[in-house]
Amino acid sequence: MIGDWITRAGGTAGARWRPSAPVTYGLIAACCLVFLVGPASGLNPAYGTGDALLTAQRAYFRHWGVVPAELFQGSAGAALTPATALFVHGSWVHLLGNMLFLYVFGAMAEERMGRVRFTLFYVGCGYLALLGFAAANAGSEQSLVGASGAISAVLGAFLYLFPHARVTSLLPFLFFLPLRFPAWVVLPFWAVLQWLAAGRAPQGPGVAYLAHLVGFGLGLGYAWARFRRPTRVRPAPAPAPEGENQT
Repeated sequence: MIGDWITRAGGTAGARWRPSAPVTYGLIAACCLVFLVGPASGLNPAYGTGDALLTAQRAYFRHWGVVPAELFQGSAGAALTPATALFVHGSWVHLLGNMLFLYVFGAMAEERMGRVRFTLFYVGCGYLALLGFAAANAGSEQSLVGASGAISAVLGAFLYLFPHARVTSLLPFLFFLPLRFPAWVVLPFWAVLQWLAAGRAPQGPGVAYLAHLVGFGLGLGYAWARFRRPTRVRPAPAPAPEGENQT
């Protein structure tokens, strides 16, 4: 899961930008729908209750999620799981935390990139982020699900595209006071927290912090390469007419 201490991002200089973002909202709707009809929500009676529900959840995550130990065995089905896992979440907290971040940062990134490019960017970076995590944990039998890698890529792109956008943050160690900081302060701080957490993460089930870092780096690198600002060349002053070169 991405986290829960960022609530809103906006334009600079008090601008009220409400971009049209059908892809972002469509991704949120798809993730929510998949979660509601799947066993993780606990709302679908077809999966039963108690031990039967837990068994169904484990089988569901293993089928649609990334299992690193199986990913590199050459199976076509396993090769697709880094894409299908982007739409599967393990709990209500997991889903809502990720969707909050996608809602906050996805709309402006989509508006800047364009709908088709943003869709390919989201799925491609999410796939590679989960692939990177699997490569670093190639022997793991644990299922990995969630959109965190793709959303982390959105954060990385947002940092480059809108570094001065104001982000409203709720920080636990400041008693959840709503504070506004520019993105170039908030998002690198978030990335550092992921890096520190990745170094302390135990083996086994938990948050895939490494996938967050890979996604963030991919998003930042893509935005830099695709939307790099051209170098401004200052024109040389025209030579003064003869007779005016005097000091």
